[in-house]
Amino acid sequence: MNGNGNPAGGAGPEGSAPTGGYRPIRGSHGTSLKLAPPPQGEAPAGYRKHIISLYVSNKPGVLIRVALVFARRGYNIDSLVVSEGHDPDFSHMTITARGEEKGLDQILSQLNKLVDVVHATDHTGDDILRRELALIKVRCTSQNRAEILQIAQMFQCEALHLTDGALTLQAAGEPERIDALHRLLGGFGVLEMVRTGHVLIARGEERTY
Repeated sequence: MNGNGNPAGGAGPEGSAPTGGYRPIRGSHGTSLKLAPPPQGEAPAGYRKHIISLYVSNKPGVLIRVALVFARRGYNIDSLVVSEGHDPDFSHMTITARGEEKGLDQILSQLNKLVDVVHATDHTGDDILRRELALIKVRCTSQNRAEILQIAQMFQCEALHLTDGALTLQAAGEPERIDALHRLLGGFGVLEMVRTGHVLIARGEERTY
């Protein structure tokens, strides 16, 4: 995808597989859309995305000490969400980070040794409730507006702002659902996207932390 959100690759010859990593879909009235290509480049062997939750004291300096633990182990933080918990003296952190699988146990051990960390848990692969909110601004004209609104309705988006050239949508759901919406809208030209990052909570009466 180029800098303005438009696809950079093109479709292959008729009857052949598309080039550039695109996957075509069929819109209404027989129009053909293209999904935005997946991110380029593969993660190094042994790297994996992890979802880690922490319950910490609501004090200054806790965030930087937690972030340093990940940095020292070569983990890249994709998203970090901090919010005050039910008890205002404590906060919930949800961190999505990528790094070598073998370093995760050491990270969790070091996090749990920090004075202000009550508990740190890896929820990767757990059956938990995960949600994320995204604001997506997509190029929108009178010619493609119906198609975009059809996709927005399918993903239960809320239209926040509309001009002659752009439509801003609010989407909420599992992160994978946001990813899918982003790929679909990429065929029209995503001008801007802001995501909150993951929040999570355990199912039923089970405690998250």
